[in-house]
Parts: sequence; structure tokens; C-alpha cells
Amino acid sequence: MGLNEKVGNQAEEAKGKVKEGVGKATDDEQLEAEGKVDHASGSLKQAGEKIKDVFKD
Repeated sequence: MGLNEKVGNQAEEAKGKVKEGVGKATDDEQLEAEGKVDHASGSLKQAGEKIKDVFKD
């Protein structure tokens, strides 16, 4: 996995966690849902990159 992809995916996960937390704190269901999507998307991308790394060798 390239360093840029790894950092980008982790940033997307972190952004999702922050959005989710702010959405919960402000009772904004839409923002909370967006945060959950961003978090899940970052996690899936990281998993995909790890799988690609396994099959590279």
C-alpha cells in the first residue's frame, strides 16, 4: 500500500469520526450519517489496499 493512499484513507476515517461526533452532539442526523459513510468508506479502502498488497508478492 502506498503511503499516500494509507494516509488518505486514515484521514477519511478520521474525518468521518469527527463528522459523526459533531452530528451526534448537535443532533444533526444527516451529518452523523455522512460521518458514518465517510468512516466506513475509509475503512473499506484500507482493507482493499491491504488485499492488493497480499497479492502483489
